[in-house]
Amino acid sequence: MANPNIVNVTTIYGNTGVLAVGTTYSNVVQNPASSSTIYKVNSLNVTNACTAALTVTVQLNQAGTNTNLVANVSIPAGSAVSLLGKDTQIYLLENNSLQINAAANGYITAICSWEQIS
Repeated sequence: MANPNIVNVTTIYGNTGVLAVGTTYSNVVQNPASSSTIYKVNSLNVTNACTAALTVTVQLNQAGTNTNLVANVSIPAGSAVSLLGKDTQIYLLENNSLQINAAANGYITAICSWEQIS
């Protein structure tokens, strides 16, 4: 089931994940193939522990096809920025993921909140 009907849901599980972001794309959240679920991504926040501004890029991976949600967004030094929130929620279907990378290793942390719906 690639896109579950969410009118008659039986379960909704809340999740929060934390990821140390590096210079290669990594999954912040991933909905596996054949999961029979849909993920509603409620928020994605990033923090920058560096003394200089760093850029991040977030992409939606749909079964191997990547689309940028934000590209090279500057995160000020010592700051937190909300990249997805109440006004910009997205759904991840099966075999979709939200991926992120940063301009430097070891400074950016991503915190993602989502609901797993089935």
